[in-house]
Amino acid sequence: MSANPHLGVASSQSPTQKSKYEFTETQDWFSGHEPTWKSLILQVTASKPRALEIGSWEGRSAVFLIENLTKDEGHITCIDHFDLERTPEGIERLRKIRNNLALAGGPHRIIDDFSLPALNMLLHEALPQKDPGFDWIYIDGSHEADDTLLDGELAWRLAKKNAIIIFDDYDWKAQPVESRHHPRRGIDAFMAVHEGEYEVLPSDYQMILRKTSDMRIGFLSKDTKEFSREGFEYGINLAVTTNNEYAMPAAVALHTVIANTPGRISIYILQYELSEDNQRKLRASVSSRDEVTLRFIRLPKSSLYCTLGPQWGKIDAVSWVPVERVIYLDADVLVRKDVSALWDSDLQGASLGAVQDVGIPMRDGSPYFNSGVLLMDLAKIREDREALLRVCHSLKDSPVHEQDALNKHFKSRWRALDFRWNAQGLGTYANMPSAERDGLDLERMKIEPYIVHFTGPLHPSMADIINPWVQPYTAKPWGYAGAPGHPFAGEWWMEFSETEWVSWAGSEGRIDERKARRKQKIEEAIAKFNNALDEQELQETCVVG
Repeated sequence: MSANPHLGVASSQSPTQKSKYEFTETQDWFSGHEPTWKSLILQVTASKPRALEIGSWEGRSAVFLIENLTKDEGHITCIDHFDLERTPEGIERLRKIRNNLALAGGPHRIIDDFSLPALNMLLHEALPQKDPGFDWIYIDGSHEADDTLLDGELAWRLAKKNAIIIFDDYDWKAQPVESRHHPRRGIDAFMAVHEGEYEVLPSDYQMILRKTSDMRIGFLSKDTKEFSREGFEYGINLAVTTNNEYAMPAAVALHTVIANTPGRISIYILQYELSEDNQRKLRASVSSRDEVTLRFIRLPKSSLYCTLGPQWGKIDAVSWVPVERVIYLDADVLVRKDVSALWDSDLQGASLGAVQDVGIPMRDGSPYFNSGVLLMDLAKIREDREALLRVCHSLKDSPVHEQDALNKHFKSRWRALDFRWNAQGLGTYANMPSAERDGLDLERMKIEPYIVHFTGPLHPSMADIINPWVQPYTAKPWGYAGAPGHPFAGEWWMEFSETEWVSWAGSEGRIDERKARRKQKIEEAIAKFNNALDEQELQETCVVG
């Protein structure tokens, strides 16, 4: 006997009860599917399965589902217009299905209406429910392709993840399959729209799918008391700038965003001549979750990225990212929290949101922000884009590059965000006292950062590493010298192991690269040391002479 709790129920129906079912024997289009359906029922794991039928006729398949799937603790909903009870035939079919489902004995509901209004009603009813949706859906209504497509789409929004969805008459012989009067055309269109969100199950005549994506009703009602950002289908827009050197940390940044943030995310990667291999690895490192999309934007040679340098690419988002609002992240971050709260931050009319710089909190008497994490109102920024570009070119040689330009342009038009959204200098300079830093509230940032920003050089100089006044030194975990003082370096490596670059960590290539970088930094230090002495000797010679 099968261990599945939904099989074997039919045996409880007595022969006397079965004989009372009122089915037109010449209209049995279902019984041949019973063996397939019984094998499918084995795959339904819900303890209280709910079934939905579109096109129930006299209830033959509905009775089967009650007896084998829903009778004990489940429920079935049947939709059929029954000619709106305006014909004798429609009235008779409605009488028969009521009789048959009552005899079957399981909880049921009959909606005597066309599928479009009936499904819309079910969707609205599902909105306030804590556990909405159906585990089994059978679509056998109209044979018209457009009707079948519409039934499929609305029913799909009522289907739970792992639901069994059956389209009848995929191999119907009464009409040419390419005709709009054949359901296959509508079924194929439906499947094209939802490609990647289902698994096709074996069947000879019907098209049977198992849904692999989450249930999404797709709208809210004005009467809905509780709602979330996802209900409005806006989603989050995310931008990252990278090149071949920073593609690997960018993968960690994106992987951790997706791992911590549910719902719809659109990712835009700004780049120029990023290798095909690195693009492939980035795609593979990003979750295959169907709510997440990734697009590479190849910047033109006229972009700031190309004319001033890759670090300026974040400002190119203003011109080239085709949305109104975006979260920008530097590639050297580790995301540890759902960024929805960051996305939902009220900028209160400001053009962008940013976190004050922990290393340089003030500049020219004003708060100075770090540009590694930005919430950008692109629509507002575009109103003054040309002025922003002029500032960028005028400060192209500024010590902190694009960060100085952004601070100058948005001096009074940015809103300060919680330090936890851009946790800088952890384990290093964030712990070092200074007159300006002492006035910052950094304790929560140190204890539970939302986004860890690995500031500092990728490959620090010898002077940085041995400076006794700044220890531990500031650097990035994946650089040749690591980040020994950073409390989240280990966590970064854990997340790194989930990317396509995982084999790089222990590779001979990385070992050789670290040795080469170390040698380079030693040689640079010696050269700088010798140059300093040579200059000093020259000055002494001039004085003596």
